[in-house]
Amino acid sequence: MDNQPKVNQESVILVGVRKKSGKEENFIYSMEELASLTRTAGGLAVGELIQSLERPHSSTYIGKGKVEELKMLIEEKDADLVIFNDELSSTQLRNLTNEMDTPIIDRTQLILDIFARRAQSKEGKLQVELAQNSYILPRLRGQGHVLSRLGGGIGTRGPGETQLEIDQRHIRNRMDEIRRQLSQIVSHRERYRDRRKKNQAFQMSLVGYTNAGKSTLLHQLADAEVYIEDKLFATLDPTTKKLRLPSGIEVLITDTVGFIQQLPTTLIAAFRSTLEEVKQADLIIHVVDASNSDFVNHEATVTKLLEDLESHHIPILTVYNKRDQIEGDFFAHSQGPSTLVSAHDEADLDKLKYKIESVMEEQFSPYIVFLSSDEGKWLHRLKEETIQVEQTFDEATERYIVRGFAPSESAIYHELKKRHDK
Repeated sequence: MDNQPKVNQESVILVGVRKKSGKEENFIYSMEELASLTRTAGGLAVGELIQSLERPHSSTYIGKGKVEELKMLIEEKDADLVIFNDELSSTQLRNLTNEMDTPIIDRTQLILDIFARRAQSKEGKLQVELAQNSYILPRLRGQGHVLSRLGGGIGTRGPGETQLEIDQRHIRNRMDEIRRQLSQIVSHRERYRDRRKKNQAFQMSLVGYTNAGKSTLLHQLADAEVYIEDKLFATLDPTTKKLRLPSGIEVLITDTVGFIQQLPTTLIAAFRSTLEEVKQADLIIHVVDASNSDFVNHEATVTKLLEDLESHHIPILTVYNKRDQIEGDFFAHSQGPSTLVSAHDEADLDKLKYKIESVMEEQFSPYIVFLSSDEGKWLHRLKEETIQVEQTFDEATERYIVRGFAPSESAIYHELKKRHDK
């Protein structure tokens, strides 16, 4: 349930520049996504203005003729707000705002606004505030009147309302204080992460484009109480849960914030500490909304961000989700291991668990061990800490024969080797 206060739905004009060198379909998807982001923020797109250019105008983003056309469209639609499909420079924002009375924000402000609504934890709120202040700071000088026009609607939530009329020094001081608080939280998480590593739990991270179904998948797999909503960026705060796989081995699985094309650099920087969870994973589960017509671009966006986070060397299992919503044939795009599922189908979830184990087996080392009938503790450990593929009891020797796979760096694998070498 979204506990954020409801705001009256604002009527919005969307503005985009179609670059002549770019792909038409990519631009269309980008504008559709902007409309979806607008809905998530509580607005309704009532009109669009699009211009084809080699590149956006440096002074007003769109040409002078289009600026006049935009004014007429605002009047015709009685729009409350204009949202541009790119990050506007301080010059573009100032010039455009001087031309019209209707408030103007860009894609970055829109995404920051959604993050401000979604953040639940102290860390999430601090990260969003840091990102918003990073955005505001270079645009503040000579622009107080521009930003203050936004009133109390989309683009003003979080610290925006209170910070706009504070001088740059105050904002910088506040950013330093946020970084100090975040460093303490990060330090605490690192200690927790180290403890998990010490306990040698196998760690998996769920990543994916926003609204791909990561939280739903976590909820269904681990029977976890996590926030689920069919909106962009429904999850901001990482959630870690325990998952038992078919062989009996227990692993940890962490949900992460959804990625998006043109994710503001201020947000990537602010949420980097949270995204560090991905770098610590033993396996990345990349969830893709297979029913989305632009899923290939979504997949590429996440892959690029994983490279930026220097985590592309970690094994990846691509899970194509929402099988039940696909129309027509589906062809996987991933070159690595993948599976097609519906998070709401129990048989698919079982299939996914077995697939996860098979990918883990490729990373693990095989073992075989002989245990006497009174070594019950060993049998229990092998069940929970390794992927056990066979357990038989030899009545002639009164011994258990156990085969399976274990992480080569784990304590249990070294103990097994010692037993074998005796």
